[in-house]
Amino acid sequence: MAGPIVLANVSVPLLGAVDTAVVGHIGEVHYIGAVAIGAMLFNFIYHLFNCLRMGTTGPTAQARGAGDHAEVRMMLARALLLAAIVGGTMVALQLPILALAFWAIDASPQVEHYAREYFLVRVWALPAVFGTYAIIGWMYGLRNVRTPLVILLFTNGINIALDLLFVFGFGMGVAGVAAASLIAEYAGLALGLAFVARTLRTLPTGGVASPLIDGVRLRRMVAINGDIVLRTLCVVSVVAIFMAKSAELGDLPLAANQVLHLFLVFTSFGLDGFAHAAETILGEAVGRRDEAGFRQGRRMVFLWAGLVGLLFMLVYALFGTLFIALLTSIPEVRAAAADYLWWPVLIPLVSVWAYMYDGVYLAATRTRIMRNTVVVAFIGYLAVVQVAMPLFGNAGLWAAVATFLGLRGLLLHLYLPRVTGSIAGTAVPASAARS
Repeated sequence: MAGPIVLANVSVPLLGAVDTAVVGHIGEVHYIGAVAIGAMLFNFIYHLFNCLRMGTTGPTAQARGAGDHAEVRMMLARALLLAAIVGGTMVALQLPILALAFWAIDASPQVEHYAREYFLVRVWALPAVFGTYAIIGWMYGLRNVRTPLVILLFTNGINIALDLLFVFGFGMGVAGVAAASLIAEYAGLALGLAFVARTLRTLPTGGVASPLIDGVRLRRMVAINGDIVLRTLCVVSVVAIFMAKSAELGDLPLAANQVLHLFLVFTSFGLDGFAHAAETILGEAVGRRDEAGFRQGRRMVFLWAGLVGLLFMLVYALFGTLFIALLTSIPEVRAAAADYLWWPVLIPLVSVWAYMYDGVYLAATRTRIMRNTVVVAFIGYLAVVQVAMPLFGNAGLWAAVATFLGLRGLLLHLYLPRVTGSIAGTAVPASAARS
C-alpha cells in the first residue's frame, strides 16, 4: 500500500524541482530567489491547510473500520465544504498576505518584484488545491492509493509541460511558472471530482446517515483540524524562517539553500507516504479497537520507512552534486550548494521518526499531543537559530532545522505508550479526538 503513496508524494516536490530548474537555467540568480520566496509563501499556505487532507484520512479510515459508510460519505462532503471556505478566504486576502510576507522577508528588490508577480498569479489556484487535498485524504482513508497517485501525476505532468512551454516557448519567465501551476491545479481538481463520482457509486451501504451540518461531527472535524493547523503553523514557520534568514545572508546563499531545501522536500514527501499508509492502516485498527493490530501495523510501517530513509541518504551522498547541477547551471550557486550538501544527506536519519509518528498520532486522532510536541520543538528551533546562526552562519541555520526534526520525533516517541494503551477503549466520537 505504501508504494503508490510514496510515489505520489515524491511527484509533488518534483514539480518544485522543475520550477527551480526552469528558472535556474534562465541565467539570473534573482529568478531562483524569486521562485524560492514565492514557493515558500505557497508552501506555507499549502502546508498550513494540509489539515484538509490530514484531518480527513484518519476519521474516514475509522468510520470505514467501524462499517459506517454513511459517515464515510459525509466526511468527504464536510471536507470539501471546508476546502471551499478556506480557499475562497485565502484568495480574498491575497494582498494583505503578500504585504505581510514582504514586511517579514528582507529580500533584494529584484527578488521581491518577481516573487510578487509569481504570487499574484498562482494564488488563484488555492481553492483547487484545497479541494484536491480533501479528495486525496478521503481516498487514502478508503485505502484507495492509486487514485491519488493518478491525480497527482496528472496534475504535475501538466504543470511541468506548461512550465517548459510558457518559459522557454513563450518567454513568460516567472509569471509563466505561476500560470502553469494555476492551470494544472484546476485540471487536477476536475479529475479528482470525476474519480469521486465513480467511487461514491461503488461504496457499500451501511451506517446511519448524518446531515452535512452535524454539530457533533463538525466540532470534531474543527477540533482535529484546529490542532493540525497550529501544529502545521510551527512546521511551515520553520521553512519560512529558514528562507527569510537565508535571504538575509544574500541572494547567493538564498539560491543555494533553495536548491538544497528541495532535497529535504523530497525526503519529507517520500517518508510522508509511509505516514499516510500508517494513517489508513492504523486508523482502521482504531475503528475496530484492535490494539494488537495497531501495534503490528506500526512496526511494519516503521521498518519500511527506516529502510527508505537510509535509501535517501545513500542516493543523496552518491548523486547529490549531480542533482544540484540539474537544478541550476549557475557555477556560484552549484559551488555554494555543494558546500552544505552533507546536511541534506544526514537529515533523513533524523527526520524519519517525526514523519512516522505523525502518521501514528493522526490515525489515532490524538492531535493535541502532536500540536503540543511540535510547539516545544519549534521553540528549540528558534533558540538554535538565535544562538548558532550568528556563530556559524548558514551551518547554524541548517543545525536548527535538524534540531527541530529530531525533537519532534523524540517527544512523540515519549508519548507513544499513552496512545497505544488507550486504543482498545478508543471511541470514534468527538470526545476521543483530542485526548
